[in-house]
Amino acid sequence: MAKIAVIALGGNALIQDGQKGTIAEQFANTRMSLDGAVELLRSGCSVVLTHGNGPQAGFEMIKNENSEKETPPLPLGVIDAETQGSIGYMIAQSLMNRLKKENIDRKVAVVITQVMVDENDPSIKNPTKFVGKFYKENEVDTLLKKGWAVKHDVGRGYRRVVPSPEPIAIVEKDAIVSLLEKGYVVIAVGGGGIPVYYDSKGNLEGLDAVIDKDKASALLAEEIGADEFYIMTAVKKVCVNYRKANEQELDELTLNEARKLFLEGQFPAGSMGPKIEAMLRFVENTGRKAIIGSVELGHDVVKGDSGTLIKRE
Repeated sequence: MAKIAVIALGGNALIQDGQKGTIAEQFANTRMSLDGAVELLRSGCSVVLTHGNGPQAGFEMIKNENSEKETPPLPLGVIDAETQGSIGYMIAQSLMNRLKKENIDRKVAVVITQVMVDENDPSIKNPTKFVGKFYKENEVDTLLKKGWAVKHDVGRGYRRVVPSPEPIAIVEKDAIVSLLEKGYVVIAVGGGGIPVYYDSKGNLEGLDAVIDKDKASALLAEEIGADEFYIMTAVKKVCVNYRKANEQELDELTLNEARKLFLEGQFPAGSMGPKIEAMLRFVENTGRKAIIGSVELGHDVVKGDSGTLIKRE
C-alpha cells in the first residue's frame, strides 16, 4: 500500500473566530482546509482525515436544552455520532468536488468511529473538560440537579464539565485499513470518536465523555501504521512564550526538547498541550514524521515548507 498520512483538522478548519458557524461558513472553511490533503493525494499518498467537533457539539447541546420539554435529550456519545456524520458529510462532499476538479481519481468514505476507553479512567471521577455554553452562578444549582458536574471557567462563567478519558483502541481500525487498501480517502475519528467500553457481559457501551481529538488521531495514526501525522491548526508554528513579547516560533523539536518545554508549562492544557502530547506519543511509538502547522497553509505544511517538525532525535 502507498505511504499513509493522517491529517487532523482543527483550529479554524470549520469555524473561524468571530463567525456564527453557519453551514455556509463551515462549508467555505472546509473547502479551504483541504489543500494539504489534496497535495498528498496528488503525490499518490493514502490519506485519513480526522476533525474536531467542539463548536458543533456545543450547538447540539444548546438545542438539547432549548427543546428538553419537547424531545428527549441526547447523551454526548450520540451527539458525537451526529457530528461525525454531519461534519464528515461536509468534508467528504467538499473533497469529492475538489478531487473531481483536479482530475484526481480517488473515492471518499466517512467512517463513524468508536474509540475504546477505560471505564475507570481517572477523568471519570474528576471531569475537567468544559463543554456547552456558559451559565451564571445562580443557575448552577439547577444544573447540578440534572446530575451534571459544573465548574467555574475562570473569567468566563460556569460551564458543564465531562470526563476526557485517554483513548485506548480504535474499534473500526480494520474497516479503515480495508478502505485505504481499496484506494479510498477515509474520514474517521471525528471529534475524538465516540467513547465506548466493554460492560460486564462483554458488550460495547457508550460513555458520556469527550475524547481529545488530537490524542485519538495520534492513536489512529499509530494503529494503522501511518508514515506521517499532521495536526493542522490555527497557528503557523509551535511557539514558546506564546503571545508574549519574547514569543519565538520553532521550526523543529526533538522529543526531549518538546517534553522539557511541556513540563515547563509552555504548552497549556487548553491549547497546544494536547497537540504536543499527541505528537510525542506518535513519534515516540513509531519514530515517524509528525508536523504541526496552519490549516490555511496546508499545502506548504505537507511539502515541509511550513509548520513545526517533531522528531525523535
